[in-house]
Amino acid sequence: MESKAVLRYARLAPRKVRRVTDIIKGKRAGEAMVALKFMPYRSAKTLAKLLKSAMANAEQKKVTDPETMKIKTAVVDQGPSMKRVMPRAMGRANIIKKRTSHITLILSEE
Repeated sequence: MESKAVLRYARLAPRKVRRVTDIIKGKRAGEAMVALKFMPYRSAKTLAKLLKSAMANAEQKKVTDPETMKIKTAVVDQGPSMKRVMPRAMGRANIIKKRTSHITLILSEE
């Protein structure tokens, strides 16, 4: 049985989220939750919420113990970028891209 949770348009750069998802891939949900709790990254807090949601979805599907489920896949795709303008010298401008992410987390029983 599989359980899935999706977060779209997260205001986190995909590259920074992938740094954290690569660490928790393949771990059990309980172990991953503990690991995320002690990570210093901003995306770890968001991923912990998403993992908790996936575990709750598994509970609704009558899985015996969601904490023993493994993280089968953790996919981070790039969402749309918000474009902002920053004024520079001599009337020029730089474009600042504020990137967003689409995060998908799939848990599965062994």
